Amino acid sequence: MNRGEAFERQAEHWRRRVEEIREQEDRIRLGGGLKAQDKQRAQGKMTARERVEALCDPGSDFLELGLWVAEGFYQEYGGAPAAGVVVGIGKIHGRDVVVVSNDATVKAGAWFPLTCKKVLRAQEIALENRLPIVYLVDSAGVFLPLQDEIFPDKEHFGRAFYNNARLSA
Repeated sequence: MNRGEAFERQAEHWRRRVEEIREQEDRIRLGGGLKAQDKQRAQGKMTARERVEALCDPGSDFLELGLWVAEGFYQEYGGAPAAGVVVGIGKIHGRDVVVVSNDATVKAGAWFPLTCKKVLRAQEIALENRLPIVYLVDSAGVFLPLQDEIFPDKEHFGRAFYNNARLSA
């Protein structure tokens, strides 16, 4: 095999791999799935991603953060795509803003331990960059089977309230 053939073989391998990753990302973006999204719309609600899109300036970019958070975790509970929360930086009236939108198609928007970590990271980004943070809440609260893993230390659920106080000051 010459260098050109080897290059083409490698290039094709990586094209396939990139396509696989894009397909996985599309699956993660579905959250709890199409059926759950249809149910939410039937209740007159927008999905988490639809709420973000409606909030942000038309045509502006939204930099999603942590799409892969919780991928492969919580399978015994049916999984938690994107940790059940859409987080990112978007523009509202031309200003950069951190947006946190609970995905009610994933366990009614309940917080898993990694949901908490993802939200805490969003708050940290907002604090460090002096950005406002907007919450689009549609959540059942803490995922009860894992509640003992959400409260135990300063980097868990209670910290979110402390950070909100700092962000509001």
